Amino acid sequence: MTATPTPSPARPNILILMVDQLNGTFFPDGPADFLHAPHLRALADRSARFANTYTASPLCAPARASFMSGQLPSRTRVYDNAAEFTSDIPTFAHHLRRAGYHTALSGKMHFVGPDQLHGYEERLTTDIYPADFGWTPDYTRPGERIDWWYHNLGSVTGAGVAEITNQLEYDDEVAYHAARKLYDLARGHDARPWCLTVSFTHPHDPYVARKRFWDLYEDCPALDPVVPPIAFEEQDPHAQRLMLASDHAASHVTDEDVRRSRRAYFANISYVDEKIGELLDVLERCRLSDDTIVVFVSDHGDMLGERGLWFKMNFLEGSARVPLMIAAPGLPAGRIDRAASTLDVLPTLAELVGLDLGGVLPWTDGESLVGPAKGTGERSPVPMEYAAEGSYAPLVALRDGPWKLILCDLDPPILTNLDEDPQELVNRAQDPACAGVMAAMTAAMDARWDLARFDAEVRASQARRHVVYAALRNGAYYPWDFQPLQKASERYMRNHMDLNVLEENQRFPRGE
Repeated sequence: MTATPTPSPARPNILILMVDQLNGTFFPDGPADFLHAPHLRALADRSARFANTYTASPLCAPARASFMSGQLPSRTRVYDNAAEFTSDIPTFAHHLRRAGYHTALSGKMHFVGPDQLHGYEERLTTDIYPADFGWTPDYTRPGERIDWWYHNLGSVTGAGVAEITNQLEYDDEVAYHAARKLYDLARGHDARPWCLTVSFTHPHDPYVARKRFWDLYEDCPALDPVVPPIAFEEQDPHAQRLMLASDHAASHVTDEDVRRSRRAYFANISYVDEKIGELLDVLERCRLSDDTIVVFVSDHGDMLGERGLWFKMNFLEGSARVPLMIAAPGLPAGRIDRAASTLDVLPTLAELVGLDLGGVLPWTDGESLVGPAKGTGERSPVPMEYAAEGSYAPLVALRDGPWKLILCDLDPPILTNLDEDPQELVNRAQDPACAGVMAAMTAAMDARWDLARFDAEVRASQARRHVVYAALRNGAYYPWDFQPLQKASERYMRNHMDLNVLEENQRFPRGE
């Protein structure tokens, strides 16, 4: 039996700040100049900033399972927003907890299935999305909209202002519980190092913001997309599928709808920035900043009307590129342009805190970013996968230097050069001048992926889940959604506690 590693008192704490659907093109080197995000800008100044970071899969549940495990969806089998994340896949929470860390989650991680912890010792809130198989796509019915849960453009046509929404209520709760947890950790009653993940649902649509944040963007120069809408028949085949899936033709989106949606989206970046600032302030006031690694990341991006597309679900830059900033003792601050992946967070954290991943590295798709941040190494070409709603067969992509190649058995390949064509408007796949690049990248992708096998595995998973979901909804229903428990009898003052001891233990920091 393998011995449990003993905790090291020298290991730093870890605070992971995750947001949802934040387009990485607005974080070219920290927040873009037009964004009112002072706390993220200050964090950027002391962080290694990975300017070209990509999601493993441009949809919530697959992206997050990959982020936590360092494995692509073809390994995790979390293909879509209703695919189970199985308990035998180690996450960074498992690795850290095994090494003696206290691990906790406040907020969203979109775990599907009965395991709602995946290595976290405690969870402070429930999730915002369901944990069952109800949102399972169906490749046997291509083109059929599942209206009750598929995206439509109501988020765009209904964009505007509100002081409270379902999403704002959730993120207010996430921030409150995270701050309370940081105070508890600071008191030092538990001697273990800790990893706290705080995961917000903003700036994910619907595009509705509080007025004080909305007002910050009245004269914003970025309210109009860089690339205007492209006609349906001129879009690539997958973009056409996404437009059909979002019921684009029935939505009648106006230019003003687009501007209001983008304005609310930017406003919600400012809202999240304020929440993050509050948490970083707790770190500072409780004397934890010097010993805490801070990671800021998103699960995927949002097209925000570029080319007439919305949300995510594709490999274009707006959807697939995300911000990633890491502030850590001994890690130089600065911009790194080499492409990186959200898959890399797990091995990067492991190297920063001295964990050995040798036993699982053969099944890991991520690579440590410590070397690239220090200028002593480079990350390999970055892979991505997508096999969820709006697709009729799996799509895969590879970012290698300036080149991005997208393959799907149903579609012609798409090859773009992001240095020359950052808006990805010119497909170079048939360009004779790119024949060498095309051949080399295709060979690399064929070596990595068997698309026919991938497709068969996705279809089998979908079929199983459709049977199980219908069965579990028939008769008595037991939900998998996480139910946070509050131990009210162990909080504040109770008669089994010594009042003097309680007051002394709960006061921190003391004095100057």
